[in-house]
Amino acid sequence: MNSISLSELTNQIQTVIRGNFETTVWIRAEISELRENNGHCYMEFIEKETDTDNVIAKSRATCWANVYRMLKPYFESNTGESLKAGLKVLVAVTVEFSGIYGFNLNVRDIDPTFTIGDLAARRMQIILQLKADGIADMNKQLDFPILPQRIAIISSPTAAGFDDFCDQLKNNSFHFAFYLKLFPAIMQGEQAESSIINALDKIYKHLEWFDVVVIIRGGGATTDLACFDSYNLALNSAQFPLPIIAGIGHQRDFSILDMIAHTSVKTPTAAAEFLIEVMQNAENELYSITDEIHSNASLFIKENLQQIEMMKLQIRQAARSGLLKEKYQLDQLANDIRRMYRQRKYNQENKLELLKNKIEVHSPKYLFERGFSITTLNGKRLNSKTQVKAGDRVRTYLTDGDFESEVQ
Repeated sequence: MNSISLSELTNQIQTVIRGNFETTVWIRAEISELRENNGHCYMEFIEKETDTDNVIAKSRATCWANVYRMLKPYFESNTGESLKAGLKVLVAVTVEFSGIYGFNLNVRDIDPTFTIGDLAARRMQIILQLKADGIADMNKQLDFPILPQRIAIISSPTAAGFDDFCDQLKNNSFHFAFYLKLFPAIMQGEQAESSIINALDKIYKHLEWFDVVVIIRGGGATTDLACFDSYNLALNSAQFPLPIIAGIGHQRDFSILDMIAHTSVKTPTAAAEFLIEVMQNAENELYSITDEIHSNASLFIKENLQQIEMMKLQIRQAARSGLLKEKYQLDQLANDIRRMYRQRKYNQENKLELLKNKIEVHSPKYLFERGFSITTLNGKRLNSKTQVKAGDRVRTYLTDGDFESEVQ
C-alpha cells in the first residue's frame, strides 16, 4: 500500500492552492465574528442560503495590522458603519494554506460601496415593514401638547448634548418653566438599542407625569448611529403614547428613528429651541386673544357712547317738542344698548375662559381623572378586544396606580 506523510499531503495541498490562486480574489461574504488583537483583525466569513439562513460556507480570515490600520478608517468613513459582525462585505483576499494552521484568507482590500448597498437595502426593508405594520406614522399623528413643560429625557448623563439641552431650557430668555427628568441610556454601540427601549418602558409606567419624550445624543462618529436604524427601536417608538422628539446630533440623512418620531431636529440644542418656540407660540396666541377681546370691548363702548350722545340730543329735542312717547322709546333703546353691551362683554369673557379650559383639558392628568385608563398585554397597549383571549393577563393603569387582571 502506497502512503505519504501528513506533511507531504499538506505540502501538495499548498502547492495546488498556490498554483490556482496566484493573485487576489474578490469574494462576497458576511462577517460572523470579528476581534482585534495587537492591531491585527481576525474574522470569520460565512455564506448563508437565501431562503433558510443555513450556513453553506465558512472560513477564517485575517487582516494584518499594516493593512488593517488603513482599511478600517477607509471603510468607516465611506459607509458610516464600523466593521463588525453581521455586515455583508466585498473583500479582496489571497488564499493561503498552512500545514500547521490550515486554510485561511488574507484580507488585502475592501469595497465599501457593496456594504453601503446592503445597508441601504436593509434600511428600506425595515421602513417598508413599519409601513406594512401600519405603525410608521402613529407617533406623528399624536396631538402635540399646547404647553410641553414636562419633559422625559433619554440620553447618556455624561453626554455634552444632554447638558446643552438642559441649559438651553433652564436659561431660556422667556423664563418658561420646564420639569426635566432624565432616564439614562447607552446611546451608541451594541447595547444602545435595548438600553433605549428599557428607558421607554420606564417612562411608560409614569405617562401621566410627562407631556413629551426627548431622545438626544451629542456629537460623535457617524459609525455610532447604527442603533437608530433598528426595527425594534422604531417599533417601540412609533407606538409610544407620548410625542417623541429626536435630536440625536448628526447631519447625514435621517435615521429610521428620525422618520417615525413625531418631530425630528438635528441637535439637542435644536430640540430645546423647538420646545421654547412651542411655548412662545402658545403665549402669543393667548395674548392675541386677550388683546382682541379688549380691543373689541373698547370699540363697542366707543361706538355706543356716540349712539348714547345722539339719544341724549334726541331726548332733549323730544322734551322741547313735547314728544314724550319718543322719549320713552329712546329710554328703552338706551336700556337695550346697555344690555347688549353687558351680553357682549359676558360672551367675550366666556371665550377667554373656554380657552383656559382648553389648555387644561390637554393635560394627561385631566384625562386620567375623568376615567380614562390604559390597558396593556405584555407591555403593549390594547386598542381592541380582539387583541386578547381568555386567560391572558392584562395590566390596567389608572391615575392612582395599576392592577393586573385575567381575561375571561
